[in-house]
Amino acid sequence: MDILRIATAGSVDDGKSTLIGRLLYETNSITKDKIEALETASKRKGLDFLDLSLLTDGLIAEREQGITIDVAHIYFSTPSRKYIIADTPGHVEYTRNMVTGASNAKVSLILVDARQGMVEQTARHLSIAAMLRIPKVIICVNKMDLVQYQESTFEEIKASLTELVKQTTFEGQEISFLPISSLYGQNITKKAEQMPWFTGNTLLGELEAFEYAETLAHAPARFPVQFVVRPMTEAYHDFRGYAGKISSGTFRVGDAIRVLPTGQESTIATIEKFEDKLSEAKAGDSVVITLSTDIDISRGNTIVLASEANAPQLKDFSAQVCWLDHQALTPGKTYLLQHGINITKAKISQITERLDVVAQTATEGVDSLKLNEIGRIALRTAQPISADVYANNPSNGAFILIDEFSNSTVGVGFVQ
Repeated sequence: MDILRIATAGSVDDGKSTLIGRLLYETNSITKDKIEALETASKRKGLDFLDLSLLTDGLIAEREQGITIDVAHIYFSTPSRKYIIADTPGHVEYTRNMVTGASNAKVSLILVDARQGMVEQTARHLSIAAMLRIPKVIICVNKMDLVQYQESTFEEIKASLTELVKQTTFEGQEISFLPISSLYGQNITKKAEQMPWFTGNTLLGELEAFEYAETLAHAPARFPVQFVVRPMTEAYHDFRGYAGKISSGTFRVGDAIRVLPTGQESTIATIEKFEDKLSEAKAGDSVVITLSTDIDISRGNTIVLASEANAPQLKDFSAQVCWLDHQALTPGKTYLLQHGINITKAKISQITERLDVVAQTATEGVDSLKLNEIGRIALRTAQPISADVYANNPSNGAFILIDEFSNSTVGVGFVQ
């Protein structure tokens, strides 16, 4: 079975943790002892119902305050698919947690409180889903029980979000709207009896039906070398292979290749996976590649196809960045830039704009980016990096910025 990665998002108290708990409960993914512990904890809180949010809010502070602070990863499965859900925080001050939690997701569930409608966080999370190139977004209008399951309320919220959706989505991204009540399990795994007017699928039905084309196999071929294999044994005395995980594209035996950054060229002799010899390998495969000639390749080099005329070697480029540090980003500062396993120094030349995620407008000429703000920067690296434009090849277009003194990750960037 394939694994579908999902990220939840939404404002405070929109019911993200309860929704995930309901999914786990109704797919029989909770053991009996956990259900008994939930019943006990719910009674201790004076509740006359099962507080399913306690399944994901694991930190003491989260339980005490009734909010989500850290990213929790939850696993469940159905007979046809496995799921990994990243339950991300809703507070604006935890936007950085939301970005990291959603970075590998294929589906984003954005919750909207039916009583409140669209709020600032709705716009922020739609913008981040577009920035991360998440293929499908399901906007869940939650707490429909508190508005008497009125169709008119759902339609008003849907209409109010239409223009924002047009501004934030990218070509090919799927957007759908769903009225739900996570507290009472309406439209989660079963059709809502209280909302006969809604003829669409349930949430689980949407997730089960979603088919995402794995575009990485058709993206430019990239093979970052993780390890040079030299057994030096009697049986494999002259063996030299290059181990790693293909980040994008497809490699075949006989392909002419080029090594970045050195520019040396050779031909693929074999592709090996454990004891099997393959004729080809594609994105996601962890393999060992051997070449027809001995050339100097080290950990951190990238193997690309020789037929690619403009393989990337970037030193001066622009990037969209989400700032993760309390100390603001300002032009002229130097950081460590990590792309894959390679680390080089990078100087911020300019902050070209800061994005207002609510109005979807950009302010030019700003002199800083503060914690959780998103903007566009120009930077120069000491050594070239083999990165692609993120929109064309997400697996090879992202990087992080590290404070060279504290060793803290201070920003996540997307090559533009």
